[in-house]
Amino acid sequence: MIKRIKAAEPTPEPDRVEGQPHPRETYELVGQEAALARAAHAIRSGRLAHAWLITGPSGVGKATFAYRIARYMLKYGATAEGPADLAVPATDIVSKQVEARAHPGLLVLSRRVDDKGKLPTALKVDEIRRLSSFYGLTSAQGGWRVAIVDTADDMNEEAANALLKTLEEPPAKGLLLVLAHAPGRLLPTIRSRCQRIDLRPLDDKALQTALAERLLEMGAKDREALAHVAEGSLGLALRLASEDGLELARAAESLLAAKGAPDVPKILALGDKVARLRDDGLANFGQFLRQALANRVRAVAEAGKGAHLDRWVDVWERLNAMFARADGLHLDPRQTVLSSALVLEEVKRRSGAL
Repeated sequence: MIKRIKAAEPTPEPDRVEGQPHPRETYELVGQEAALARAAHAIRSGRLAHAWLITGPSGVGKATFAYRIARYMLKYGATAEGPADLAVPATDIVSKQVEARAHPGLLVLSRRVDDKGKLPTALKVDEIRRLSSFYGLTSAQGGWRVAIVDTADDMNEEAANALLKTLEEPPAKGLLLVLAHAPGRLLPTIRSRCQRIDLRPLDDKALQTALAERLLEMGAKDREALAHVAEGSLGLALRLASEDGLELARAAESLLAAKGAPDVPKILALGDKVARLRDDGLANFGQFLRQALANRVRAVAEAGKGAHLDRWVDVWERLNAMFARADGLHLDPRQTVLSSALVLEEVKRRSGAL
């Protein structure tokens, strides 16, 4: 008889896209065949590192990739007993436990809602310290224990140092999967103690096909626009598809492309629109603006052009801090949007447009 699985209480999850399954409920990994083959070879040969750093832009499937590895490890361990693509079906008891957040061999560390019902802007040290007791447990079946840090970009300094301590003392039959959008910002000592696996943005064909399968009611023209803005990120494209996301992304692109002095009334109107959306409206707009800026910086760098890219990278950092502060302190969206426009206008005046 299979024991009934008790699901964890539902809590806000920053990586859940409205209307779409969460990564732990997703069994299709789109467009990451090379990374999957590399992981499968290491696991099935029994020669895997104790910690992997899984990198790639936001929304390319890092969490889906990590959960796929976790299910296989919890089912088969570091053996070749399971399928070569590491797939464990949704009907399997391990998959059901993972979906319900009830598998004793899996620990997921991410930002958690506090006592006031708010989602903090940082992944704190108390969360990371849970690794010590988790890896100290003895599995009744002698199986593996898998932990996922989602994402390391969210860690504050104390949390990063606590993670480093765990990496320095790896447990037996313990696998740590560290997800990161921007691995270059992590401590070098963290990066050096992990085996790195890079996930790449999807090509246009793969992204278009995935969107057609998931957005059945959206027209082909709008899907093409989503794919263009999302720059190979399926997760970002799906977020754009909901709650005026595409309109917000276009507004972010327009703000970045604007020339001359900021049109203050128009920018304040945009701030009003952002404020009327759900609680994450400002956070979404901030992500779209930073993503648009990152895409432009990357394209200019790859073309070998641009004499002042360091200034634009600094602006990206300033925008990141600005929107994080606005989210954490519940600041006025209108003022935050206006401040971001002024920051962009300043660097354009000094360095020229990208």
